[in-house]
Amino acid sequence: MFKDPITIYGSSISYFTGKMESYFKIRGIPYKRIVAPYPSFERKMKKMVGIHQMPAVVLPDGRWMTDTTSMIQWFESNLPHSSIIPSDPKQAFACYLIEDWADEWWWRPAMHYRWHYKEGANFASNHLAKELLGSFPAPHFLKKKFLTRRQRNGYTVGDGVSADNIVSIEANVKNLFRNLEKIFSKRTFIFGDHPSLADIGLSGPFLRHFALDPVPLKIIKNEAPAILNWLQSLWNIKLSNQEFSYLDNIPNDLSPLLNEIGKIYLPYLCANVDAVSKNKRRFEFKSDEMHFVGARYSQYRVWCLKQLQEKYHQLHENQKEDIKMMLSEHGCWEPLWRHQDLPMKGSQEEKLPFWADRKMIGINE
Repeated sequence: MFKDPITIYGSSISYFTGKMESYFKIRGIPYKRIVAPYPSFERKMKKMVGIHQMPAVVLPDGRWMTDTTSMIQWFESNLPHSSIIPSDPKQAFACYLIEDWADEWWWRPAMHYRWHYKEGANFASNHLAKELLGSFPAPHFLKKKFLTRRQRNGYTVGDGVSADNIVSIEANVKNLFRNLEKIFSKRTFIFGDHPSLADIGLSGPFLRHFALDPVPLKIIKNEAPAILNWLQSLWNIKLSNQEFSYLDNIPNDLSPLLNEIGKIYLPYLCANVDAVSKNKRRFEFKSDEMHFVGARYSQYRVWCLKQLQEKYHQLHENQKEDIKMMLSEHGCWEPLWRHQDLPMKGSQEEKLPFWADRKMIGINE
């Protein structure tokens, strides 16, 4: 379908740029990644798609796109064969949950490891100062200082990370590493020998953050090396036009992932809905040892919860009961429906992936 390469604008150490590149490589979609100079590119992207965030994708016909979840869904609806969405409804719904969780929950811990520790902040600020701000007329050390302060104020200490919860955040990450190590020690991908949307979603926090930044990479090498094998397989595989199948049902070793989505992530989305409903720019969230004070509200994440609800509504009636049982077993059912009258802003995000109304979190909106 795409003979001419698609252009993807984004940094080589960007969370969501890496996720989108993983998808393009898996689906055999030709692309070229370009790093555009700032601040001029920021103004250009806002003009073309409404907001600025990495990555931007430009189709050969000149149309601009944003939001990796919406872009992947658009490409899948326009490409034949070898879908990354399993045909089994329970597996498909698990994929949607895992992708959303990977996008919206693991972003903050990934940014924490990158910008909290001196090794990570020095690596990332040095790289981005050269890659994104290379033409900006300022000394290199000032660019690094600016980037470090900006990222911390926006996405770590400015998003609820503090001395009081760093231990629990890092314990949460290490628990994820252990759970994935158990999975990838037995099989190549989440659902078997072929990648799915769940793998592509998890490539976001891992490909260009956890398995790249110095501190989490050291932990992975020492405690969860199978994750590196998974990433290598994911980066090198290209789906053919031949039919293939995944494992049957939901493997038991996915239960810890789904349990955490039900116990932590979906309740977090609900707390965010409460904050948006009350127009509170900051809110508190607690789940066992996980405790955030001063987390930023996100109008976009209200839409994320809405999308998960819509995925359930789109199921055939004879599939809904099985999905409900699966979600109830893992504690996902109640928080998924705790809020049904969601505080959406009119036709918010209805033009995605060609126009976005909100950024991921409420910074500079």
